[in-house]
Amino acid sequence: MIGIIGGTGLSSFHQGRSVGDRLTPYGETSAAIIGSEIEGIPVCFLARHGDPHRIPPHKVNYRANIWAFKELGVSKLVAVNAVGGITSEMPAGSLVIPDQIVDYTYGRDHTFYDGNNNELEHIDFSFPFASGLRQLIVAAAAASNINIIDGATLGVTQGPRLESAAEINRMESDGCELVGMTAMPEAALARELSIDYASICLVVNPAAGRGHSVITMDQINDVIQFGMTDVRRLLMAAIVN
Repeated sequence: MIGIIGGTGLSSFHQGRSVGDRLTPYGETSAAIIGSEIEGIPVCFLARHGDPHRIPPHKVNYRANIWAFKELGVSKLVAVNAVGGITSEMPAGSLVIPDQIVDYTYGRDHTFYDGNNNELEHIDFSFPFASGLRQLIVAAAAASNINIIDGATLGVTQGPRLESAAEINRMESDGCELVGMTAMPEAALARELSIDYASICLVVNPAAGRGHSVITMDQINDVIQFGMTDVRRLLMAAIVN
């Protein structure tokens, strides 16, 4: 089964029925998981920040969300992330399929191996995004004539505030090309439960110090409203391919 986790602009995936149990051994999921079918293919959708959108990135119950997907039999999970563009090759409006992560978050419950059970496993996280699922998305974009950027390093910060210009300078020197707030620990938790995980990033603003003005939510929302059309098209194409 395919799972989708995202938020703003994906209202079409909210249509369906609640499936599974919101209560997990790690607490409640952000919202009810909505099950539906697309051309006969079962799909599950979860609003990462709740429905309505209210949970900040550092308060998302990532463990409960990923656990609930696993309990429903999800084997492939596509995340949709709104991000900032650090380099000039990542302008606002771009769709990017990242292939690497740098984690700057702290204090989040980031593993299922927390010492509260008898299991311990050190997962291989050399390549955080599942290559097969990434290539499926890339191929779906090509078949649907949707412009994407294939490959980038995504830096994940704590939020909910945006970054300072100096922090973005540091991230660029670390090799980051995009900045977001939600891909970690999501990606690592999916790997721990053997769920293939990939991300579709919509660049919604130039990162701090990279634009000609301050970053406003109005500007971000304008890009989301426009860019989510292609995100939805890409998700649909990836599901049916």
